[in-house]
Formats: sequence, C-alpha cells, structure tokens
Amino acid sequence: MKTQQMMEILGVVNRGEGKRSFWTRIGTAFANRDGSFNLRFSYLPADMANTTIQLREPRAAKDEGDEVDQVTAS
Repeated sequence: MKTQQMMEILGVVNRGEGKRSFWTRIGTAFANRDGSFNLRFSYLPADMANTTIQLREPRAAKDEGDEVDQVTAS
C-alpha cells in the first residue's frame, strides 16, 4: 500500500511591525500524483488580509501536544 504525502496547512497572522506572529494549524494537504495538492481546511482565518497560509511538513510526534497555537518570532 502506497503512503500518501501529507502536509500541514498553517495560518500565520501578522500582528504588525515588531510584534510576534501567531501560527495556527488550520488543515491538512494531500499530495496528488501530478504534484498538485488537495487542501482540507478545518477552518479559515477571519482576518485574511493579515494572514499568510503556508504548507509545511508535519512536525514530529513529540510536538503533537502543542499543535494548535504556536507563537514564533516573525
């Protein structure tokens, strides 16, 4: 059985100059044979003008406990 490549869909909210960005997992993406992706959103950010949506490799299993809200420096 062939394993399908999965990616995380993350919403990154830019909170302004000099402030930290807010990262939230908002869905999952599945790779197709032709290199395109099917996107499955759990929800969409309300403030789309200040949100960047990114596809990332899934984090390691040890990080699963803090998957919802991760704050990182911009």
